[in-house]
Amino acid sequence: MIPDPSDGVLVQGITGRQGTFWTEHMVAAGSKVVAGVSPGRGGQQVHGVPVYDSVAEAASAHEVRSSVLFTPPLATRQAALEALECGVERLVLLAEFVPTHDTMWILAEARQRGAEVLGPNTAGLVVPGSCSLGIMPSFSAHIFRPGRVAVVSRSGSLGTLVCLNVVEAGFGQSVFLGLGGDPIVGFSLAAALRELEAHDLTDAVVAVGEVGGAMEEEAAHVVASMSKPVVAFITGKTAPPGRRMGHAGAIVSGGRGDASSKAVALRSAGAQVADTPSDIGPMLAGMLRSTVPGVL
Repeated sequence: MIPDPSDGVLVQGITGRQGTFWTEHMVAAGSKVVAGVSPGRGGQQVHGVPVYDSVAEAASAHEVRSSVLFTPPLATRQAALEALECGVERLVLLAEFVPTHDTMWILAEARQRGAEVLGPNTAGLVVPGSCSLGIMPSFSAHIFRPGRVAVVSRSGSLGTLVCLNVVEAGFGQSVFLGLGGDPIVGFSLAAALRELEAHDLTDAVVAVGEVGGAMEEEAAHVVASMSKPVVAFITGKTAPPGRRMGHAGAIVSGGRGDASSKAVALRSAGAQVADTPSDIGPMLAGMLRSTVPGVL
């Protein structure tokens, strides 16, 4: 899922207000945005990026490996399938509340084609100093700077706070991955941890979870086999059972998916679990001091 800086990026929905705003910041962050798509707006330019009426037209004129979708929930399936049919290898689905059946359709098509999907309901991904795909504030040096700590979060806003804490503690990020908060998402925490374990530019991982679902419990099995240190933080300790808290996937039910069960699973697997985001920096310092040469 971690992109190469040379990967060509497509922005679907580029002429909308959000698409236009974030395209400027993605380009400024170093992303190689080669084209945008907005039906009926072909021939225009957005911050120097040519706009096409269809993905097929854009893909025939440019080499595209990633696509960032600024699409409404009900339009996301069609846009995603169009990108997959044109050979796009990585989709970043920003929309929240994409119908579950549509998400399943997208993920099935992506698996068949060997493509990766981040989201739905993701804030995107950032490789500080290299590229940004989505709606994270990569332009802020207080939040993002190049380093060797990976941050993986279901929540974009909480992920931003944790990235801020990482920088304030004197570290930087190798990558930020926003997994998305819908009940069904493409790239899981377990998949992210497996990739980061093999990522040469990452020394430690911060995993930010929330109540609902079993993603964190399932990821604990990967944590147990990792050589790199993992710090985890789970939000929603006081979430009442059966009530949705923020994200569509943040529902505690049947004694499963609460913050306590997730924390126990991750701690048992060898992760250090922070009580508050401000605890993450000191935990990283202690863990890296004993495992990475040169960390004071």
